[in-house]
Amino acid sequence: MPTQNATGTSDKLPVYAQLQLIRDMLPDARSIGILYTTSEVNSESAIAEYEAKAGDYGFEIVTVGISTSADISLAADNILSQVGCLTNLTDNTVVQGRPTILAKAGEKNIPVFGSEIEQVKVGCLAAAGIDYIELGKKTGEMAAKILKGEASAEEMAYETFETPKIYFNQQVTDDLGLTVDESVIADAEVFTEISEE
Repeated sequence: MPTQNATGTSDKLPVYAQLQLIRDMLPDARSIGILYTTSEVNSESAIAEYEAKAGDYGFEIVTVGISTSADISLAADNILSQVGCLTNLTDNTVVQGRPTILAKAGEKNIPVFGSEIEQVKVGCLAAAGIDYIELGKKTGEMAAKILKGEASAEEMAYETFETPKIYFNQQVTDDLGLTVDESVIADAEVFTEISEE
């Protein structure tokens, strides 16, 4: 609920949906790796949720923490030796290091799942995630209601995306030599190439 005359939208990750997507796309996978920045509370919170729910989907979560972007290369080597795939959070430092992570994962033929649309456009395999443009539109609609006097912030509950969108990159699938059941991506927004960052 909103407090102290503040409300808004949240980019909280849809962890259940992401776990289901990974299971559907990689039926034989047993472990998911997550790189995270140890000083980002949002990452620790997301990892706790992944760890609590992963068993329901037959996964073990393997995490490796970093302090700075300089740690990413070694951390990626470490985690990629232990897991069947990676999933990204909305962790700022890790997202900045995505090109290194994707390159190293590609060398080992290990899929990387994103957390939002842009990550999939630039080389992650897929995501049950967030569209930040849509999130911004929703936030703008809420602000407009307040500015027009149609509602006060105290009356408006925080909003999250209850039904995440599925994003899928066909080029990454081809590069990894994966076959994905059509039913898994039937409602996905599909990208046919990897965009430049």
